[in-house]
Amino acid sequence: MNLAPNLPEDPVMQQLLQLLHEEFSLPKHKTISLQTSLNFDLACDGVEAKQLMEALEQDFGVDLSDYDAYRYFQPPVFDVFLKRRAKGRGDKIPLTIGMLYLASKTLRWDTQTLENLS
Repeated sequence: MNLAPNLPEDPVMQQLLQLLHEEFSLPKHKTISLQTSLNFDLACDGVEAKQLMEALEQDFGVDLSDYDAYRYFQPPVFDVFLKRRAKGRGDKIPLTIGMLYLASKTLRWDTQTLENLS
């Protein structure tokens, strides 16, 4: 794994990188930074994304009550109900490692704060 020099080196980041590597194997050829997006740069989507966010909630204790998966990811399976809920959310927003890191540090997903990091 190739890490950017400005990546925090605290235990939260180390645990987060371990989680990301376990969930979908971080690529060796890409530099991983706080701006690396899971959905665009690392092609994380569907079931992988769902499992990752569940692990973030369980392993870190992050409150995901403000998290909306459809802002970032396509539904893991085709489901008419899910498609209807996702309607109007066609343009996905990058979900970055920096967003996951801050959510892990603050133990809550605050969509407005996290999306304004970029």
